[in-house]
Amino acid sequence: MKRAPAGRTHPAAGALLERLSRQIVACRRCPRLVAWRERVAREKRRAYAEEAYWGRPVPSFGDPAARLLLVGLAPGAHGANRTGRMFTGDGSGDFLHAALHRAGLASHAVSRARDDGLRLRGCAITAACRCAPPGNRPLPAELEACSPFLDRELGLRTGVKVALCLGAIAWEAMLGSLGRRGIAIPRPRPRFAHGASLRLPGAPLLLASYHVSRQNTQTGRLTPAMFDAVLREAAAQAGL
Repeated sequence: MKRAPAGRTHPAAGALLERLSRQIVACRRCPRLVAWRERVAREKRRAYAEEAYWGRPVPSFGDPAARLLLVGLAPGAHGANRTGRMFTGDGSGDFLHAALHRAGLASHAVSRARDDGLRLRGCAITAACRCAPPGNRPLPAELEACSPFLDRELGLRTGVKVALCLGAIAWEAMLGSLGRRGIAIPRPRPRFAHGASLRLPGAPLLLASYHVSRQNTQTGRLTPAMFDAVLREAAAQAGL
């Protein structure tokens, strides 16, 4: 495929991203994750007993021409694993989309379902692991098995200027993907920290935030003001 000029997305990228999404949804590489996501979809949470769970890998969501890419950890068992859309239907999604709306990057402040009409402006959401893992902890081998999807997505999203990594696993996934693309990663390896940034030649600017999980937001480790500050910086650096 002919490479798009810097800062732009190739005209065919939207169709190729859709194709990649279909391949992600069909993936069954990791037996533990397949078993868990399907078990959760069968047993369900009582509050969602009447709903049909997605129960499959979750593709990325957002603007095909995104300049800002938010990288999460993995789908929530009763959030994205239920709804089929990243950060949709749980507390983490509520926190994230409210912030995106405040920043003018989301059409709505809440994200409830794939067909709720929500649209993202200039940004997209992806994850290091596409299946809901037990205990929200994918194994290293599972992250490695999922990494080609992130690599291919970054190869298609040529307009991305900033990658905002939500948590240490997302930070490491982005460093790994950039390294596999031939980007020289500094030694010692840059460590995750809230508010950290890393600018490397030929790569999107990496910014870091604590993950928007309830474990962080309900304990005060990550407040709306803290996340808004990082998101404002990410949007500004992306030209949004």
